[in-house]
Amino acid sequence: MALRTLLQMRHLPYLALIAVLALSCKEAKKEGAQAKEDVAVARPEVRLYTFDGGTVGVNNLELFSQDTTYQGRTATFADPFYVISHSKGTLMWDAGLPQMLVGQPPYTDPSGAFTVSRKDSVEAQLATIGMKPGDIDFLALSHTHFDHSGHANAMEESTWLVQESEYDFITSDEAQQNNADLYNAIKGLSKVKKLNGDHDVFGDGTVVIKSMPGHTPGHQVLFLDLAEHGPLLLTGDLYHLYENREHRRVPSFNHDVAQTLASMEAFEAFAKEKGAAVYLQHQQEDFNKMPKAPNYLK
Repeated sequence: MALRTLLQMRHLPYLALIAVLALSCKEAKKEGAQAKEDVAVARPEVRLYTFDGGTVGVNNLELFSQDTTYQGRTATFADPFYVISHSKGTLMWDAGLPQMLVGQPPYTDPSGAFTVSRKDSVEAQLATIGMKPGDIDFLALSHTHFDHSGHANAMEESTWLVQESEYDFITSDEAQQNNADLYNAIKGLSKVKKLNGDHDVFGDGTVVIKSMPGHTPGHQVLFLDLAEHGPLLLTGDLYHLYENREHRRVPSFNHDVAQTLASMEAFEAFAKEKGAAVYLQHQQEDFNKMPKAPNYLK
């Protein structure tokens, strides 16, 4: 047998092995591509509806800083609430101003600091997207101040997603005695899920409550990952004004200044990591950017 033939025969097992490996790589690439396609097909549809929960006229903007930066200034705050529709359920984020304001002239509190008004009820606004309060599976308030818990008691069939520290704060004897209106706004919520940190509402990373304490003991913000719009963050009251975000200014009435500043740092790092668009809920310009129900972001 010729020497060349012997050498060729010696290499046959290696050539076969190379062929098998090449075929395996080709199949692996095909399976990987199919897996990516399956993930894309399986991505849940998430819609964000924005509603008008009222208007807050701030007659003393100085309250929104630890110093006299805003002395003599006033502002008008938007006060939205949101519905997030997911293939696994629905979440309402925040609850606007008290519904007792609907149909009434603007009301100024005894201190003169705020003048508030609300044009429409939660029931009427939900009807524009074919829903009623009983259709909302989960309610989450960024915190329990009066301008975020307004129609909370109308959501008694929903499960309230609340940080345990916020729940303990608002249901304490002190709150019931000294802030009865704030307590009364949530006392009808009997279905409660207490949280201790971040919470993935539907388990797929598209709707995530992020713990950001400081404004109140259990203040939280909301992260959404929308298919077309991309990632976004709703700030609750971590920031009220663009200037406060830029200069890390903390309102004079915050529960804990150090906690607030730490939450701001964590928030900005997370926003950068996710490449998220940030919407300041009380900033009128940001409210104006959002399509209003029955239109939505997705």
